[in-house]
Amino acid sequence: MNILTTLWRNLSVRWGGLVLILLLCFGGLAPMLGTFDPSLMDYNFISVAAGTRGDVTLADGSTIPHLFLMGSDSMGRDIWSRVLFGTRISLLVGVSTALLAVVGGSLIGMLAGYYRRLDMVLMRIVDGLMAIPSVLLAITLVAMLGASLSTVVLAIAVPEVPRVARLVRSLVVSLRDEPFVEAARIMATPSITILWRDILPNSLAPLLVQGTFIAASAIMTEAILSFLGLGLPANIPTWGNIMSEGRIQFAQDPGNVLFPALFLVPAVLAFNLLGDGLRDVFDPKFARRV
Repeated sequence: MNILTTLWRNLSVRWGGLVLILLLCFGGLAPMLGTFDPSLMDYNFISVAAGTRGDVTLADGSTIPHLFLMGSDSMGRDIWSRVLFGTRISLLVGVSTALLAVVGGSLIGMLAGYYRRLDMVLMRIVDGLMAIPSVLLAITLVAMLGASLSTVVLAIAVPEVPRVARLVRSLVVSLRDEPFVEAARIMATPSITILWRDILPNSLAPLLVQGTFIAASAIMTEAILSFLGLGLPANIPTWGNIMSEGRIQFAQDPGNVLFPALFLVPAVLAFNLLGDGLRDVFDPKFARRV
């Protein structure tokens, strides 16, 4: 039985993966599934209800018949189009944050776990970062660096790096005295080669699992930052920005908050399900304990 068959038979991996594929399709096909530019404003259709029809004026002055499937916001922008394009941003933030955190944390963790002299210094720095609440640290970094996609990804990734570093360090400590590592040292293999060739491949499965959880957390954190007005600029369609705009008129039209949440919740749940399933597949002992 190959690994793909094993993964497909796991219900958490299957359902989490299918939901993520569906969201990727929504994001990738946003220009076709969306009705028009998500930043286009038509003041004739301010805060209209879901299902409203009308002729929308485009940037070139022409008009087209349009169905506001999820209504519009207080600036006359189509919520459906903004939610679809927001899917792209949220998934990009989640995956980019996971990659950055895993790469940075793996580097620190391998150095700390393999070189005993660096262990104390690096781990105390890691402990200091872990003592700061992740959202507070992200807000501070965004305020210092300015709001942009790259700075938001960096701000969300930095608090996750210590967690990855501690995970990788524990894996390296358990592997550095194994016979195959000792044999490599006896053969005068450079330390960097040992870390890259012998130790890192044995850490990939836990890192993959951790990466899915980080992606889920990053999507939620980005939505929180944008909802508070501390994330991406308001003109960029993200689920958090859409909900932040919609909270002003929540009492009159709760759909502007609820519709983006219908995408946000499945995205976070899918990454968590995928992580749970991958953990069960790569660590059968854990599945038996559960």
